[in-house]
Amino acid sequence: SYLTGEHPGDYGFDPLGLADPSGPGNFERYREAEVLHGRWAMLGIVGCLVPELLAKVSGAPLPGEGVWFKAGAALFDGGIDYMGNPGLIHAQSAAAIIFFQVVLMGAIESYRWNMTKEQGLDRTYPGGPFDPMGMAGTGDELALRKVREIKNGRLAMVSIVGYWAQAASTHVGPLENWAAHLANPFGMNVMTDMAMFTVSSAK
Repeated sequence: SYLTGEHPGDYGFDPLGLADPSGPGNFERYREAEVLHGRWAMLGIVGCLVPELLAKVSGAPLPGEGVWFKAGAALFDGGIDYMGNPGLIHAQSAAAIIFFQVVLMGAIESYRWNMTKEQGLDRTYPGGPFDPMGMAGTGDELALRKVREIKNGRLAMVSIVGYWAQAASTHVGPLENWAAHLANPFGMNVMTDMAMFTVSSAK
């Protein structure tokens, strides 16, 4: 009864009652967090796939052969060369990466928060400098794009969990998993992945 379809992606499905105004949850905060996490997940999906694709197609000398979970580990094994070129950025310190990420993202988030507060804008869809190409549109076009964004964001968040599960069970990247599934659909699928994870965990 409290979900009336007024928000993007609202189809009345809330089995845990997180959006219930009489409950302990904060619906507006959850709604904002879902959209932001969905955006990061969509970027993460691309960030996981593109390096592995470049490594396989062009043979680019990327850390960990372009596999997303191996690339981070390369930081502790001699460092990471940006774009495979030691003359650009040679990252060796996890602490330095975390520090600069927190500072840069903190500055951007602080700007977004203060800008929307001062101008009375929606923090989730502030527009302006956060829409430099003017792709948001207006009216029905904007409403449709909000729905598309949240749907793709939800799918990306589920996909990221799938990437984690595959990495834990098969120890290879998503593109290699996909190629193995296409080559042998009945021998490489979610059920066989679960079996592989169970066996590896038992060891």
